[in-house]
Amino acid sequence: MGVFNGAGFDFTNEIRNDFLSGKGLPLPNATSTGTTIVGAVFEGGVILGADTRATEGPIVADKNCEKIHYITDSIRCCGAGTAADTEFTTALISSNMELHALTTGRKPRVVTAMTFLKQMLFRYQGHVGAALVLGGCDPTGNHLFTVAPHGSTDKLPYVSMGSGSLAAMAVLESSWQPKMTRDQALELVANAISAGIFNDLGSGSNVDACVITPTGTEMLRNFQTPNERVQKEKNYLFRRGTTAFKSENIRSLIVDETIIPLSQTEAMDTT
Repeated sequence: MGVFNGAGFDFTNEIRNDFLSGKGLPLPNATSTGTTIVGAVFEGGVILGADTRATEGPIVADKNCEKIHYITDSIRCCGAGTAADTEFTTALISSNMELHALTTGRKPRVVTAMTFLKQMLFRYQGHVGAALVLGGCDPTGNHLFTVAPHGSTDKLPYVSMGSGSLAAMAVLESSWQPKMTRDQALELVANAISAGIFNDLGSGSNVDACVITPTGTEMLRNFQTPNERVQKEKNYLFRRGTTAFKSENIRSLIVDETIIPLSQTEAMDTT
């Protein structure tokens, strides 16, 4: 007979965790992730922006990764947090949005994507580490949302998420204005991402941007590259023999080798 589990949350692992901590096994710490992602509404649409640095703790794993993910033709989503969680979550919602559009026979709404995202993330209680900025255009207008890893959402004219969000928000709050033009909004988003890049160790490399309007979507990959490598002033080559060594020992990795021929068999007829 199976054990009946009632409705609601299950906290049985709390007893296990207390037992393990009592034995001296420390509980795992939350992984610190780094990113700067922003969004801003302008008079003709929405502009999203992101940096391109992916980290593994103190290591820069990828200098030019892509953090602006496809949802539909007129909806995009920036992801901060665990890279795998953001990529697979946005890919799943993109698939669900396509199925929803085929079922209803109408252009997908941004609020529908937001609802799909928040319901999925709430189901996992924050264990799916995806902090998202969702933006797009639909027949009801231009929309911009933030979706936290636990499922809570906000609808605002300008937003920022990630470890560099404080620096980015300082730029947005000081410079954003209603009814901005495309060029003004694009410059504001680029400045906000640059603030995160140069003031947050978890953010870096280049600035990606995406301009979404009712007539189309323009992806500006590597819109700004403020951290290009330049030629070093000096040459650091050392002449042969600079580092001395006292002895040399060359070993053969094959200690013993015996070749045993296979038994004679009839050759395969290839005629």
